[in-house]
Amino acid sequence: MTAQPGLSTADRERSPAEVTFPAEYNAAHDLIERNLLAGRAAKVAFIDDAGSCTFGALAERTNRFANALTGLGMRREERVLLCLHDTIDFPTAFLGSIKAGIVPIAVNTLLPAADFEYMLANSRARALVVSAALLPTFVPLLPKLAHVEHVIVSRGDAGTHHAFDGLVERAAPAFDAVPASPDDVCFWLYSSGSTGAPKGTMHVHASLIETAELYARAVLGIREDDIVFSAAKLFFAYGLGNGLTFPLTVGATAILMAERPTPAAVAKRLVTHRPTIFYGVPTLYAAMLASPDLPARADVALRVCVSAGEALPENIGNRWTARYGVEILDGIGSTEMLHIFLSNRP
Repeated sequence: MTAQPGLSTADRERSPAEVTFPAEYNAAHDLIERNLLAGRAAKVAFIDDAGSCTFGALAERTNRFANALTGLGMRREERVLLCLHDTIDFPTAFLGSIKAGIVPIAVNTLLPAADFEYMLANSRARALVVSAALLPTFVPLLPKLAHVEHVIVSRGDAGTHHAFDGLVERAAPAFDAVPASPDDVCFWLYSSGSTGAPKGTMHVHASLIETAELYARAVLGIREDDIVFSAAKLFFAYGLGNGLTFPLTVGATAILMAERPTPAAVAKRLVTHRPTIFYGVPTLYAAMLASPDLPARADVALRVCVSAGEALPENIGNRWTARYGVEILDGIGSTEMLHIFLSNRP
């Protein structure tokens, strides 16, 4: 599939209602190759707490991870559960799985062990990719889940399991994307379980780009020169678009933060990396406005801010705008719809 064109420039320049897809379309291939074709191989795609990764390096890491999974015997349409903190390993594993035709399932890292056990059993995932700090939660579960044949551990001691870095380094750097169609299942996200047990929501290859075209481009006006930072983590439907799909769609740079999004941690990134687009939730905006760590207007480079997850109180939005001179765009989204489907515009 090396010649797969993905969405044409003409498609991307039309009005959002006219997004079209070729008959053969692998979302990971498109998100990566469009940046290489645009000459962005040397541009920074992601910055995490350990360093940065260019679009070219991301392409190679993704290929290596796809080869690593297939080398372990993972087959097309089988599932791999990702319980990962926000580091460069998340997009590597997520996109590498999709490129190989394997279905990643991104899950909330803060869940109790019982929920992880349920999701592993419900999805019948053959592999688990987990941050080392979270591995102890899974160790007691594995003997009860015989179908979980491979455990890959990111950023830390893997023990008797596979080390993420080792698998990636040993795998070949080239991989031809597995052919897919726009309506093939691409990845899963589990709902919050507010109406019973969490539901595995299946999203298709077309959905990632559709959310980017219909919301990120059409509402936010995201651009190649943007730096984006999402306090909402990548395992959330909201965070996945914010910090992965949207910047990759246009060649922007994304900031990833593994730690909890406290006001101090968020303020540090706003000042250090000077993102132009920031995504938060009302509770965080309120906490930041009340925090002594709130940066001065001159210390940040914000041009668009977004809120979702709950209703944005008017006074919080007004106080933020008074402080930074930018609006918070209030949006409504859901795991089932993948991202924001109703939003204010600038």
